[in-house]
Amino acid sequence: MGRIAGRFARVEPRLRAGRLVLGLLSDLPRKNCWTIAEWAGEKTPHGMQHLLCRASWDADAVRNDVREYVVEHLHDEAAVLVVDETGDVKKGTRTVGVQRQYTGTAGRVENSQVAVYLVHAGERGHAAVDRELYVPRSWTSDPDRCRAAGLGEGTDFATKPELARTMIERFLDAGHRIGWVTGDEVYGGNPKLRAALEKRGLGYVLAVACSADVTTGAGKFRADALARKLPQRAWQKLSAGRGAKGHRYYDWAVIDLTDPAPGHRQLLIRRNRTTGELAYYRCHSTVRVPLRTLVRTAGSRWRVEETFQTEKGLAGLDEHQVRRYPSWSRWVTLAMLAHAFLAVVRADGRRRCTGSDDLAPLTCNEIQHLFLAVTVRPLTDLSHRLGWSDWRRRHQALAQASHYRRQAAIQA
Repeated sequence: MGRIAGRFARVEPRLRAGRLVLGLLSDLPRKNCWTIAEWAGEKTPHGMQHLLCRASWDADAVRNDVREYVVEHLHDEAAVLVVDETGDVKKGTRTVGVQRQYTGTAGRVENSQVAVYLVHAGERGHAAVDRELYVPRSWTSDPDRCRAAGLGEGTDFATKPELARTMIERFLDAGHRIGWVTGDEVYGGNPKLRAALEKRGLGYVLAVACSADVTTGAGKFRADALARKLPQRAWQKLSAGRGAKGHRYYDWAVIDLTDPAPGHRQLLIRRNRTTGELAYYRCHSTVRVPLRTLVRTAGSRWRVEETFQTEKGLAGLDEHQVRRYPSWSRWVTLAMLAHAFLAVVRADGRRRCTGSDDLAPLTCNEIQHLFLAVTVRPLTDLSHRLGWSDWRRRHQALAQASHYRRQAAIQA
């Protein structure tokens, strides 16, 4: 909280923002201005609502502070920027950006609000560093509706790839350096985004549809048509990284593409070893890189799902009950800060770990539990709570080791 203190014009909203962040880190079953205000000991929710709606502080400046905090503690040479969107199912039509649209959260078309996030994923941890609300054409074509929702004058429609480009360029313009960007088909299928990344000298591994047309030395083909032409010897078994149940092994193949522009372009193909299902990625790098590097970058895309799950489950990212854009941007920025705190403490705890085999590494869930017990709640019986923490981690380590042994036996 000390990092963002200077973003508040008065001490009262600064202190209340601290209580709101603690509320976001709490174990409340539902997190909104009403429940957090009651949990924080305030008599009414008006103060929390004022903080989100009318208090004088700069949410974009706090967003920049979150980015610097994450990069300072989690950046490494293998770090990747992951771009993806997530939706929150909403009722009514007045919440900013809401319309009937597809959201992966529900897995279908729903009345929802969708935002695009930029996640910094390194070896030590991952956390969101930027956010942009997707405002559909049904909103941007209605200036009065935009004005009522607190959107700026002359808000123009921007596609999700355009929002992604804005955030990536903002990250680079802040003086940070990154080697790779990855994302799903929404972003891989957009040639303008790919061209912008190439212009900035960034490598990318972006998913594309099976119907995507690519050009090789032998001509132009659909991605799935090229996959059918590959001999068995072209496939290599490689891990896309560790998951909750061990290494994620797939078969991978790569095909060189031709393009007059500088750099190296390839089509990366992933095959599920059980179902045979294929996935396709357009790849670009300034210098030729080994297949393992492309696979590692493609595997980093799963980090964004883990980030969304933790931000929603532990930091209340999707539990806001606000309608206007300023309130939305303030809530999600403070939720990003709360999650970044958990991610940084987790990384620091793993760095300090002595390597004991009978304890699983600290997780964000465990850190939140201990933080509430030790820092926020009265210390009634610290040894009891620490004992429970060791018990949970010991059983997690046992379950993980058993699963790895079973997986190794199956692979053998």
